[in-house]
Amino acid sequence: MIIPALFFYLFAGVCIAAAFMVIAAKNPVHSVLYLILAFVNAAGLFVMMGAEFLAMILIVVYVGAVAVLFLFVVMMLDVDFAELRQGFLQYLPVGALVGAIFLAELLLVVGAWVIGPGVPQTIAAPIPTGVNNTEAIGRVLYTQYVYYFQAAAVVLLVAMIGAIVLTLRHKTGVKRQDIGEQVARTKATAIEIVNVKPGQGLGA
Repeated sequence: MIIPALFFYLFAGVCIAAAFMVIAAKNPVHSVLYLILAFVNAAGLFVMMGAEFLAMILIVVYVGAVAVLFLFVVMMLDVDFAELRQGFLQYLPVGALVGAIFLAELLLVVGAWVIGPGVPQTIAAPIPTGVNNTEAIGRVLYTQYVYYFQAAAVVLLVAMIGAIVLTLRHKTGVKRQDIGEQVARTKATAIEIVNVKPGQGLGA
């Protein structure tokens, strides 16, 4: 019992410290690295709770894709964050007003939160034997929520295509492959026969 408690406090403490350093670090690259550290420790907490699927998602999706993407974007853009912070004080009143509105909404939501009568019994229900966490999530995801899952996949696909279309830039003067033109080519368009007279070379 002592060893799991020690690991819990270790993961939780490092996760909280890393989360604080995400917003406290002056260098944005260091902030992303602290964010990766926070994700890794949160994954360790999920493993201790028996939710290995969520731990894998945190490592594969967030650490392996999202956080690394943030890191490369920050490094490639080379944004001068010191210059961006110069006009911070003039937007402080507006930011404080928006923050106060969000805080009031959160307090209203938390104050009116009511737990359904059947939720405690569902949480306390034993997990069927022989079914691990990943298999149980898969059964629910592909049976009860399959249409929502497919709808989310379509939304992500549209977002990916939209990002590609918005960032695609065609440069002039660059030869590009035209599949339709290649398929429709004939002998007349593909071959040019030049009748060269004796003693004359090919002109440019």
